[in-house]
Amino acid sequence: MTPKELAETYLDALARGDLPAVLALYRRGAIVHSPLYGPIPAAEFYPELFADTGRAKLNLLGAAEGATTSGGRIVTIWFQFDWTLPSGQPADFECVDVLELADDGRIAALHIIYDTVTARPAYEAEKGEGTSWRPSS
Repeated sequence: MTPKELAETYLDALARGDLPAVLALYRRGAIVHSPLYGPIPAAEFYPELFADTGRAKLNLLGAAEGATTSGGRIVTIWFQFDWTLPSGQPADFECVDVLELADDGRIAALHIIYDTVTARPAYEAEKGEGTSWRPSS
């Protein structure tokens, strides 16, 4: 799968809230590193994200392939995520996802990178103060 095909497949499944389709892109035991949810297994992350989503509109802005410093294959996906919480509260953000790929081309780890300045307050207003993950000092 090309980086653009992987990006389109991933974002389409994410927008539809299609858990089996999203998880099919991951290898077993893969970890998602999220600014709001923290480091969490993909099999746990996506059910939580989908439960916290009233509507998701995703617009692909770019995709690229590269390598880690140790030579592992990575794909980066740059997109606009118009995320609406179940209450109807918007929590939109522009995002870059860095996908570390296993030898079989499936996702071994996902690193989600975005500024949480608007998403975190909306998320915590919905879920409760202090419910989002923050890295330890």
